[in-house]
Amino acid sequence: MAKAGPFETHHLRYEAWFETHEGAYVSELLALRPFVPWKGRGLEIGVGTGRFAAPLGVEMGLDPSPAMLSHAAARGIKTVEGVAERLPFRDNSFDYALLVTTLCFVDSPEETLAETQRILKNDGCLTIGFIDRESSLGRQYEACRDENVFYREATFYSAEEVERLLVKAGFSIRSLAQTLELSSRERTTIEPLHPGHGEGAFVVVSATKGR
Repeated sequence: MAKAGPFETHHLRYEAWFETHEGAYVSELLALRPFVPWKGRGLEIGVGTGRFAAPLGVEMGLDPSPAMLSHAAARGIKTVEGVAERLPFRDNSFDYALLVTTLCFVDSPEETLAETQRILKNDGCLTIGFIDRESSLGRQYEACRDENVFYREATFYSAEEVERLLVKAGFSIRSLAQTLELSSRERTTIEPLHPGHGEGAFVVVSATKGR
């Protein structure tokens, strides 16, 4: 997560997005809820301002941006400054982990998932939420990437690519689900969650450590 500069500089702009796009935010939050455990020790990698960790009950969050972490701490998250490729935690120390729109910003998704696998307990749960590159919104982000201060250096992935990365890192995929099927102009309300991928812009993958 070395691409933290824009988030450090524009953390207030990042926060404002959730206020002006409440329908999309709540849709993503509700899409994640079924796949995040209700109990156990949890970690969000790339916690940002805590917009997902706090309402989902994830107690700890890691991020490379001190400015973002200050918002997360104000939301009650135990914060740790660091990068996803070198997690400052012992082996087998978490019951579950969460990554939400984080994989596209890390320097190495392979190292990120290897580290996540390391810090999870046996049969620990990993939930990843991301913008599917093959969706209409993903293609829009790709086309306009240079115009967006946050996505300028992002690398977007398709659902199939994320699945392959997870399997290579030693995870078993449990399920995939999707939301945000409407265009951004049509998106004014909370959208439902559907199984699979291919229609929704926001995809959630649930996986377990081990084969």
